Amino acid sequence: MNKPNSSEELVREIVKILDSKKALDITAIQIKDLSTIGDYFVVASGNSGAQVKALAEEVDEKLSALGIQPKRVEGYQTCLWILMDYYDVIVHIFNKETREFYGLERLWSDAPKMDVSHLLTED
Repeated sequence: MNKPNSSEELVREIVKILDSKKALDITAIQIKDLSTIGDYFVVASGNSGAQVKALAEEVDEKLSALGIQPKRVEGYQTCLWILMDYYDVIVHIFNKETREFYGLERLWSDAPKMDVSHLLTED
């Protein structure tokens, strides 16, 4: 695995990592034309707090192995919503109920989605 050279490559890598740990409903939203906070959101869900934590730990471990460190990480205390800020790519890992409650995809519904379907394994 090589270090991603662009935010789009980083999104692809994160999606593959999340998929390998059985994350649910993985989505990538392109926000670069709508916000200055980053280029993409990657949004995924876990079935439990333990899975949400495991997904975040896997992203952190795999990206750290590539020399990529987050600017900040929030949410490990409750594991309802873990936010991992990788500068141009912001990862949101939710439990299902919290994701539905906050409706991030609804809030950013005018942002184009990146097609990640080819990166996901079929279960």
